[in-house]
Amino acid sequence: MNIPHLVKMANQIGQFFQSEPDQVQAINDITLHLKRTWEPRMRKAILNHVSEGGEGLLPIVLKAIQENQQLLA
Repeated sequence: MNIPHLVKMANQIGQFFQSEPDQVQAINDITLHLKRTWEPRMRKAILNHVSEGGEGLLPIVLKAIQENQQLLA
């Protein structure tokens, strides 16, 4: 998997949802979007990237992935 491309895509999702006034809802929406639209290989790759520090990810995306690893696995 091309990690820089996955980071870019995840950040685009995060940018869309970060305008949500309720940050808990935004984090849930990011997680659900990743779960519903990313294939398992993509989710596994981004989870591995986060376990290595998550460089380049927006803070809201990083938080969404870290808090919902079990849902994305």
